[in-house]
Amino acid sequence: MARRVITLTAKQALEQLSRPGPHPVLRGDLALVGLPGVIFTPRSGLGLPAVAFGHGWMQPVRRYHGLLRHLASWGVVAAAPAVERGPLLSSRVLAANLLTTLDICTGVRLGSGEISVDPARLALAGHSMGGGAAVLAASDTDRVRAVVTLAATETRPSALDAARTVRAPGLHLAAGEDRIAPPVGHAEAIAQAWGGPVQLRLLPKASHLGFTEGRHWSELLLDGKSARGSHKLGRAFVTAFLLRVLTGERTYDELLDSDLKNASLVFQREALRTR
Repeated sequence: MARRVITLTAKQALEQLSRPGPHPVLRGDLALVGLPGVIFTPRSGLGLPAVAFGHGWMQPVRRYHGLLRHLASWGVVAAAPAVERGPLLSSRVLAANLLTTLDICTGVRLGSGEISVDPARLALAGHSMGGGAAVLAASDTDRVRAVVTLAATETRPSALDAARTVRAPGLHLAAGEDRIAPPVGHAEAIAQAWGGPVQLRLLPKASHLGFTEGRHWSELLLDGKSARGSHKLGRAFVTAFLLRVLTGERTYDELLDSDLKNASLVFQREALRTR
């Protein structure tokens, strides 16, 4: 007998996925294996999905710890390299380090040997220029099964050009009040150019830095600041998307399929596929 799939309403899924998941979380240091950065994992689990996350321009990795911890609580190994932190961030170098981070996740038995990553369940994600770097990295490999960006910016080399060659499903969350990377010229352009299944959502009340956490002096230079509403929506949609594409979890389909007032579905091409 086929297993019955229980789906939640979009509102139920949003509320559930914006809260921590059922897994206790461990935190580790990527520097122990040669790369500055941080990794969050469930306490145990074999063959887990994993995502490498790229930070935004001038943003310390600690401003994304909450998101990474959240993903780990839902069963996704989440790691972020702490590289290219100065004003002259190289998107190309960050993209290369994102791929190195995935190599570490798949090549090293994590924790006390009770955690491993399935090399067929890999994703890339990032905020701002880190989002653009995630697109660049995805265009350089066929190992990645999903890509997520938050307020992505165009990069050099061009993330827009790279998007045309990416066949993995992509989710792009754009900030409606973004004065650093207005959606039309950045996240929306990347989504329109995407080579595979793609979804673009606009969070009308979000700013460029709304997805970051805590305070940082860069707020004096950049637009916006950490916002609880952006965290809630970002965590819910990123979690639902990664679980859907990497693990085939269908419980939260209504959230991904619905056009919500505070996360409007602007553009979609093809249905999201499982891994």
